[in-house]
Amino acid sequence: MTNPGKEHGLERAIGVRGLAATAFNVTVGGGIFVLPAVVAATIGPSAPIAYIVVAAAMGLIVLCFAQAGSRVDLTGGPYAYVEIALGKYVGFLAGTLLWLVGTTATAAVGSALVGSIAVFWPPLAEPVPRALILAVVFALFGALNVRGTRQSTRFLEMITVVKLLPLILFIILGAMLAHGPRPDVFGSLNPAKLGRSVIVLIFAFAGIEFALVPGGEVKDPARTVPRALFMAMSAITVLYVAIQYVAQMILGNQLALAQAAPLTEAARAVAGSGGAVFIGVCASISMFGYVSGMMLTAPRALYAFGRDGILPPVFARVHQRYDTPAVAIVAQCVMTFIVAVTGGFAELAILSNIAVLVLYLFCCIAAWELRRKNVHAGGTPFKIPGGPLVPVLAVAVIVWILSNATVKEFSVVGGVLVVASVLYLLARGRTRVPDVT
Repeated sequence: MTNPGKEHGLERAIGVRGLAATAFNVTVGGGIFVLPAVVAATIGPSAPIAYIVVAAAMGLIVLCFAQAGSRVDLTGGPYAYVEIALGKYVGFLAGTLLWLVGTTATAAVGSALVGSIAVFWPPLAEPVPRALILAVVFALFGALNVRGTRQSTRFLEMITVVKLLPLILFIILGAMLAHGPRPDVFGSLNPAKLGRSVIVLIFAFAGIEFALVPGGEVKDPARTVPRALFMAMSAITVLYVAIQYVAQMILGNQLALAQAAPLTEAARAVAGSGGAVFIGVCASISMFGYVSGMMLTAPRALYAFGRDGILPPVFARVHQRYDTPAVAIVAQCVMTFIVAVTGGFAELAILSNIAVLVLYLFCCIAAWELRRKNVHAGGTPFKIPGGPLVPVLAVAVIVWILSNATVKEFSVVGGVLVVASVLYLLARGRTRVPDVT
């Protein structure tokens, strides 16, 4: 069957390099400035292996995304894939998970942002100053996004260069100046701890789903999506493994103790206070930019729910002067602030990971179903090597990773989906929207 819907009024201007750059940008966020310490505390010197395991798991998931993205060219990305393959209700749950991922991931990086600043002035880590900083950050980006997307987009373009430069310099200079022994990556591997470290590291690799949201603006999706995703994933994996390995060369066992700003402490060890300030400032700017980008995209889910009658229509109200979903933006800022104040980086990152893994589960099943139904948007769809076996393996890997989550972590995500389901049923009863694929 052909794609049951076409995008109108959007220019297909995103090619392979553009989509790969977008995927790289939204994936390499502020988390990599903090995660090296978290994963080192979880699995020790074998942390680079955990990155490779996550990259392999994400490779299976990306294959499913590549297949789905080559068959469905609608704006919405995973939300569109799931809705077309599995129906409106499951598609709505996928949209809810996208919103939950955006909220918890933004809150996690916001929390890490305060931690990176507090390295230079510890009193800022106290509850009241921390809450005040978070309030200023979210209020600032709320106001910026209400006034229009042009300013936010320009800021994000600048941030892309700012956040990549210090990471590359850290790898090169750190490897040259480190005096510690090479990490015993394989000798200390503990398989029992590998699963927990993997569920932590999913946060570093998540983001591909947001790059695929503008599917209606991608040129020749059957060719562009697969190539762009694998270009981005290859570059991301090399970057992450190098950062972790160099950080362990510099700090050794002390890396696990530098929970607030591990790369800043590593830079201090090899380049003194100047290096620490440089990495710390760049990390803060990178996290600042990540929060800016997510505050640009996440409120659109609330806007869409208001537009579709799931939430009250006020959420779909557009500012008369700036033509932005102002109510949705303000509501998103308030909710993200509350989540950030009540949780730390590690806890929020894992919660975000549970949500994104469930979303990936839906998408992998959707990829299999889209292939079975022969849905295509035009052109020859991307064919996964191994055919239907890859989605099955991807689902099995996701279930294994999720098995390492706690009941509490599952209950939060499950609670959000239950509330969302109630809202969906109430809205469906009011509007009598048929549940069709």
